[in-house]
This record gives sequence, structure tokens and C-alpha cells, in this order.
Amino acid sequence: MSRSLLSISDLGETGLRRLLSIADHMAEVNRRPNPKVPALRGKTVCNLFFEDSTRTRLSFETAAKRLSADTMNFAVSQSSLNKGESLRDTVETIAAMGVDAFVIRHGSSGAPWQLGAWTNASVINAGDGWHAHPTQALLDMYTVRTTLNRLEGFDGLSVAMVGDIKHSRVARSTTEAFKMLGADVTWVAPRTLLPPSHREHVVSNLDEVLDDIDIVYLLRMQKERMNEALVPNLREYTTRFGLTPERAARLGDHVLVMHPGPMNRGVEMAVDPSELRGSVINQQVTNGINVRMAVLFDLLGSGSENSLAGSAEV
Repeated sequence: MSRSLLSISDLGETGLRRLLSIADHMAEVNRRPNPKVPALRGKTVCNLFFEDSTRTRLSFETAAKRLSADTMNFAVSQSSLNKGESLRDTVETIAAMGVDAFVIRHGSSGAPWQLGAWTNASVINAGDGWHAHPTQALLDMYTVRTTLNRLEGFDGLSVAMVGDIKHSRVARSTTEAFKMLGADVTWVAPRTLLPPSHREHVVSNLDEVLDDIDIVYLLRMQKERMNEALVPNLREYTTRFGLTPERAARLGDHVLVMHPGPMNRGVEMAVDPSELRGSVINQQVTNGINVRMAVLFDLLGSGSENSLAGSAEV
């Protein structure tokens, strides 16, 4: 059975640190005039996106191409799924064409694990329902690691994860990764936007923690996943939980501002992120390519940093 990346917990601290180290090498590749190496020549990566995506899908496609892998992009709207074909039949059909890795995003939690039972190819979870988004967590860790030069870990860092945590696979995976590397995480959200059961420290107003944090991580209000009114209105939400100009002015010079995108401007963020001295939102997007190259190389290449260096010289 091929190796896969399904969740941060499956990866573990050792695996997390290994991938962050490999991402350093990928960042060096991406700084070259011609950012391409033959590390995965002859390998095929298939992107199976059953939910809309811009950043993640394009990031994986770019990462595969820069490693010289062939790519296949599955268009759900143009597939036999619309004729009644099952997901299993679709996966087995594509696998028979010679696929080494599937990158899957699906609205149902657990779909990547099910896919893994139907194929011998590697499976990479690009987001499943409300459950997990491990590569987003990886790129977030890499952004903090490189911006703050915290190569050994995040001991002493205080993180506020703010907003719609209930529906956020990013909140779950990124919180787990932060804690794995030693950071303290506080969830800032109304009770209606919290998971039914959780063990995290929770506060109900952003102002309670604003003066004591090193990272403020703003989550998107995922209205497409809500089937009931969980906040009175968006204006009140912004008043209590949004990064307003007044709150932005209170942030220390060292505080990083993060967001997984896409952003609801005027809701979770009522300021222009490009004007915030601590914003690393664009770096998160850039680092998504570094990290996803690292993941693909780790699963489909030799997994050795020494062999990567040799490949990069070709």
C-alpha cells in the first residue's frame, strides 16, 4: 500500500517536521529563474476536486509540474458521475490509467480514507467536509516558521484562532499542528460557531486576547455550510470578532495576521490586509506551493533530502 497524507494526526510531529524541512529545499527551487526539477518525472498526479477551489487546486497543480510530474484534472461537471457512475467506479477507472497519487477535496468527511481503500495510489487530503485540511496546516506552520525564524518549534507563541470554527477543517488541522509544535492556541468564537465537543481554551470576544497574542488567525465565515442562522447578523459578528481598524491598531509590531482564504472582506477582516504590517496572507499562498511540492516529493519520490539535492542539480 502506498503512503498517503490524510491528516495532521496521522503525520505526527516527526512527519510534520520532516515535511517542513523538505519544504525549505522546495523554496530554494522556487527561487530559481527556472523553478523546475525532474524529481517526479514519470509520475502522474490526479486532482479530484468535488468542491470549488482556487488556491489549493492551482497550488497542487503547480507543485506537481515543478517536480516534472504529469497531471490529470478531473472535472466533476463533465464526468460520468452525472450519468450515475459511483465515486468508486470513477476512482478505479482513473487509477487504471496509471495514477501514482490522487489529490482529493470532497464535501463528505472521511472521503479520502474511503478513496484509499479503493486504490493502491497515494492519497492526499485536500480538504474533507468539516474534518481536515492537512496541507493548509502545513503551509501555515511553514509560514510562521520562516517568518519568525522559529526552526526548532513554536514554544511560547500564543495563537488566537478566530471565527467560524464549527465548520472549519482549517481550524481543526491548523490548531493541531500549532499545538504539536508547542504553541498555545485559543479559540475565539461565539458558542454557536464552536464544535459540540472540544478541549480548546475558548473566549467569546477578540478584545479579550488581542493584547497577548503573537498570531491572529482569522477564519472565513462559511455561509455555504450553514443551514441555520448561527449569528444574529454579519455586522454584529464583525463588531465582536472581526479585525477592525481599531483592533488592527492595537496589534503589536510582532503580531502575524493570517487567513486561509478566500476572504469575506468587511466581515472577518474590515481592513485591507495589504496595509497591515504583520500580514503574511500572501506568503501563505506562496508557501502553499513549497509545502505541496514537499508532500508530493515525500510520497512519490525517495523521501530523502539528499536525493532531492541530487535531483535538483540535474
